[in-house]
Amino acid sequence: MTAASSPPFKFVVLDGTPDLLTTPHMAQSVQPPNSASDSEPDDSRSLSTHTIQNQNPKLLHLSFNQDHSCFSVATDSGFRVYNCDPVRELFRRDSDQRGVGMVQMLFRYQILALVGGGPDPLYPPSKVMMWDDNESRCIGELSFRSEVRGVRLRRDRIVVVLEHKIFLYNISDLTLDHQIVTISNPKGLCEVSQGSGHPLLVCPGIQKGQVRVDHYGSKRTKFIVAHDSRLACLGLTQDGRLLATASSKGTLVRIFNALDGSLLQEVRRGAERAEIYSLAFSSGAQWLAVSSDKGTVHVFSVKVDSGSLGCERSHRRSASESNLPSPSGISPLSFMKGFSFSGVLPKYFSSEWSVAKYHLQDGLRYIVAFGHQKNTVVILGMDGSFYRCQFDPENGGEMTQIEYYNFLKPEETS
Repeated sequence: MTAASSPPFKFVVLDGTPDLLTTPHMAQSVQPPNSASDSEPDDSRSLSTHTIQNQNPKLLHLSFNQDHSCFSVATDSGFRVYNCDPVRELFRRDSDQRGVGMVQMLFRYQILALVGGGPDPLYPPSKVMMWDDNESRCIGELSFRSEVRGVRLRRDRIVVVLEHKIFLYNISDLTLDHQIVTISNPKGLCEVSQGSGHPLLVCPGIQKGQVRVDHYGSKRTKFIVAHDSRLACLGLTQDGRLLATASSKGTLVRIFNALDGSLLQEVRRGAERAEIYSLAFSSGAQWLAVSSDKGTVHVFSVKVDSGSLGCERSHRRSASESNLPSPSGISPLSFMKGFSFSGVLPKYFSSEWSVAKYHLQDGLRYIVAFGHQKNTVVILGMDGSFYRCQFDPENGGEMTQIEYYNFLKPEETS
């Protein structure tokens, strides 16, 4: 396998930055194994460049792009794309009240992967449509026998997740590169590295709580027994060196060396069960953010140098990072480690806790990423809320909200 240096589409970068133009060579329709469809790219239901008529759309899906500079929103009447800093709408596409259930951007290019969803899907939920917004049309299609659960993009690959299988395609011609069999994966869990080299892909294995790691450069596959319970969420650094996992219990998050599968760190979100919605590393892999249905976003300090993992694992950090006060994540009850309670000290009391946290509405789905401003996180809610919060890396505690925006109803933004 060889990695493409740039995608072979005709790209127009958003925000008025210089155009990147190459000749489009994407196949118009590709039927993967087990495909039932013989159709051409579905243009019978098209997206309009006019302003969306539905003023109260229902959100069906939220996602950041690969470098967290943009986010995309799928609704029951089309999709929208926003810039993160400053937050503002870049464009929206109307689908005449037909739903887009999933949308994934490719960095800041106007190439998006769309999957139909909602009561009246724009496209079948079993198809991935490659939409070129510069051409205002679908330029390729991948069709399957079952519903698409997730899509991931990188400059040289398209990853499509079904409930029991994952397909990896070359983005240049949509030829099938690899397929993986997984345990039941209704959430479409899968992450792929975004570096310029060969991809590294992580996904559920074939057993409960197991993570499969595929190294396409060395053509190696490794299985990590990450949890006793089923997997609930995965996070991966851009370079593919660090992997974060959470189970359906949602109390602990584990950080692994994705290169050799070794456990590097374990942090505690809380004592009560929770559904983990997102895991995100900062660009330098110094911090890990976690969102859950408890309405809280936590930021943890990552106590490992990811750059050293390729040769010699290191747990050492600089003095300014390793000598943080108690809010940096050490339990305030860790002094009790020397005492014995019936010979066993509950693991809870010696856990690593978050450096900082921010409280939101309970029960609402939020996803989180690190902002481009220093020590900030960006939080997106399924109610249309956008929060930019800042955390204190030394003193920790409650994060400070520095910006709020309702991207569905900007006129109501305070």
